Amino acid sequence: MPHIIAEPCVNTKDTACVEVCPVDCIHPTKDDDDFETAEMLYIDPNTCIDCGLCVDECPVKAIFPEEDLPEEWEEYVAKNAEYYE
Repeated sequence: MPHIIAEPCVNTKDTACVEVCPVDCIHPTKDDDDFETAEMLYIDPNTCIDCGLCVDECPVKAIFPEEDLPEEWEEYVAKNAEYYE
């Protein structure tokens, strides 16, 4: 199961999680063209290896293993996947 970035990241976009991801599955990064216009950061569910390193780095506690995602943020499973389509 991949990790999911949820609502606390909206308009925050702290990139500490990007720095620790060993498989570069969190975007947009500060170097991506759409970083300024993106609402939040997203995890690619097809690339995430479920290592969990990003969870502790997130200062706003926005990253969850999919199975632990709070019910009120279930829509973020699709939002993360849609960013990579």
